[in-house]
Amino acid sequence: MANVTISAEYRPSENEPFMGERQREYFRRKLLDWKDEILRESRETLATLQKENENHPDVADRASSETDRAIELRARDRQRKLISKIDDALQRIEDGTYGYCEETGEPISLKRLEARPIATLSLEAQERHERNERVHRDD
Repeated sequence: MANVTISAEYRPSENEPFMGERQREYFRRKLLDWKDEILRESRETLATLQKENENHPDVADRASSETDRAIELRARDRQRKLISKIDDALQRIEDGTYGYCEETGEPISLKRLEARPIATLSLEAQERHERNERVHRDD
């Protein structure tokens, strides 16, 4: 990908080529910043968990600490999965498929990508997918 410089104020617009260099660079930067933020929070969580790893003489304190630890570990697992989705989106930017619905091949709206930069389906395809899941879940 060519080195494209975009200003901090730049926002993708419908008035420019869809997934042109500027838009790809914008979303690449947005995804990398999101990933960095998750990794930073993860490191802070790990440091907190290690610090709190002392023995609690009180059973209630120990139980509360174990509950907090379980919640943190579940959150870390969700973050790990999210990082994987971010990495997948970054790969799609590199291979030129980012921003296009995996199901229909149509462009995903800029508003949707702005709100959920890891989106792989257009809003319509996502809604169809969720309706089908509900139907099959109710069976």
